[in-house]
Amino acid sequence: MRFGAIIIGDEILSGKRVDRHFSKIAELLSVRGLRLAWAEYLGDERACITATLQRSLAAGDVVFCFGGIGNTPDDHTRQAAAAALSVDLVLHPDAEHEIRARFGAEITDVRLLLGTFPRGVEIIPNPFNRIPGFRVRDHHFLPGFPQMAHPMAEWVLDTFYAHLFAPQACVDKAFLLTGVNAYESALLDLMERIVADFPALRLYSLPSMSDEGQRRYLELGVEGEPPLVDAAMESIRQEVERRGIRWQWRA
Repeated sequence: MRFGAIIIGDEILSGKRVDRHFSKIAELLSVRGLRLAWAEYLGDERACITATLQRSLAAGDVVFCFGGIGNTPDDHTRQAAAAALSVDLVLHPDAEHEIRARFGAEITDVRLLLGTFPRGVEIIPNPFNRIPGFRVRDHHFLPGFPQMAHPMAEWVLDTFYAHLFAPQACVDKAFLLTGVNAYESALLDLMERIVADFPALRLYSLPSMSDEGQRRYLELGVEGEPPLVDAAMESIRQEVERRGIRWQWRA
C-alpha cells in the first residue's frame, strides 16, 4: 500500500508557520519499514481540498490529512471530506462523548461542532485534549497542531497497519564521493548500470554544494533489502575506486 500526506493551511503556504508534519510522518513511517510515496500542500480552499480528496480516495492509498478540522470559518476539511464522500455531516456519538468529557459543564453547541464529521466515519482518539479526528477508507483526518496530530498518527499506524511493518526489510546505505569526477553526469553510466542490475532497489544521488556554489561531495546510495543493498554498494565501490574517486561511508 502507498502512503501519502495532505497538509492543509494558508498559514503554511504563506510562510507564517513552518510545516512540521511532512518530516514527522516520513519519520514515523521509516522506523516501521514504510515510506511516504507522495505529499501535497493545500490552502484553505474547500473546492481544492474536495477535489484532492476525491482523487486520493479513488486511488486507494493510505492518507494522513493534517489540518482544517476545526470549527472556524477557515476550516474546510470536514466539509470537503463529506463532499468527496457524497455524504452529509452529522454529530458522531463517540466524538460527542469525548468532547463532553473534555468540557464537562462548559459544553456548548459550538464546541460540539468539533465532533461533526462525515456520516459513517470512525473517530481517532486525541490523547492531548480529547478532541478527536476521524478516519474513513484509509484516510485519516488529524488536527493541524503537531502535539496532537503526531501521537494520533502514530496510534493509527500501530493500530491499523502493523501488519505492513517491516523495519528490517529495508535499509539505506550511501557513499560520500569526492574528487574531480565525483559529479552526477560523470557517473550517469554507473547509476544506469546499478538501476539495471538491481531493479528492486531505489538509487539516489544528492549533490552537495557550498554557499559559494563549489561542489563538496556527491552522496550516492541505494535503498532496499539488505543483501541487495550490500551487493549494489560493493559494485559501486569497485567502480568508483577504478575511476580514482575518493569515497567514504555516509555517517
